[in-house]
Amino acid sequence: MDLSSLEDISYGMYLITTSNGKEDAGCIINTLTQITSKNPIVSVSINKNNYTNKILKESNKFAVSIISENIDPQVISKFGYLSSEKENKFENINYELDNKIKVITDNMCSYLTCEVLNIIDAETHDIFIARVES
Repeated sequence: MDLSSLEDISYGMYLITTSNGKEDAGCIINTLTQITSKNPIVSVSINKNNYTNKILKESNKFAVSIISENIDPQVISKFGYLSSEKENKFENINYELDNKIKVITDNMCSYLTCEVLNIIDAETHDIFIARVES
């Protein structure tokens, strides 16, 4: 099978953050999809090996910031290449609290806060189906 067509799929860049009340976690993702518009529901996909996946399963809530072209490279470096298990990614990064979740807002287009409704196993990733709360 020729998989080269998959390279033509366009993606955005998003920063997902979550907290289980004891630990904060976050990472860069490229899969956010709006599923419904009335009582909006979205889906995000996160690698099962990512520590953010573990914390999100414990909290069932997350924020997702829609990254703009003006993003600070330090944010990309921290949230794209470091593990929340080993690093405090929020140190020296501006954030707001929304529903007890640290939300990165500087140089973002906007953000959503969401509550997980369902988790679908997609082999290497989990797909989180969530209702937009704010």
